[in-house]
Amino acid sequence: MFRCGIAYPRCRWIVPLLLLFAIIFDIIAIAATSGWVEDEDAKTHYANMWEQCRGRKDTWECKTLMEFPWAMAVAALMIIGLLILIIAFIISCVALCCTLNVTLLPVIGGMLILVVILQVIALIVYPCKFNEMIFEGHYYYTWAYGFGWGATILCIGCAVLFCCLPRYEDELTGLKKVKYLYTSA
Repeated sequence: MFRCGIAYPRCRWIVPLLLLFAIIFDIIAIAATSGWVEDEDAKTHYANMWEQCRGRKDTWECKTLMEFPWAMAVAALMIIGLLILIIAFIISCVALCCTLNVTLLPVIGGMLILVVILQVIALIVYPCKFNEMIFEGHYYYTWAYGFGWGATILCIGCAVLFCCLPRYEDELTGLKKVKYLYTSA
């Protein structure tokens, strides 16, 4: 696959592990109680995927974002993406770790491309619509929002790997003959 000497049998374990990390990142992004958006000093306004809170010190007034159609769409896209990602992870474990089933690899790649499309739409709609709601101050998209992008980037990389791995079936199974640079004549 790569000329830098990658050990193909290791791909059988590494790629599902990367999908597991993407699942963990998605769960962190979806379940975070803060960390999607904060005001400049993170003292008066913050938001997550589900609600936004305004206040000072110990008195915070939180309102749900689920009354807005765009927020419901973002939540639905992220959750559907997570569910498809979990299904892709389970299929990848069956296809790579238990037995080598090369025919499932492009299917997993297609599922991951679908996850990427859904999550990119959600991660772009959220800041666009949230910025329309606020009119004052400077806001930053912080750690939980970054975990959402991290999961999406991992899915992009894994989708490429799953689409490329069927071309290297012999290397994955260990059946390919080793080519030596030096031969004795």
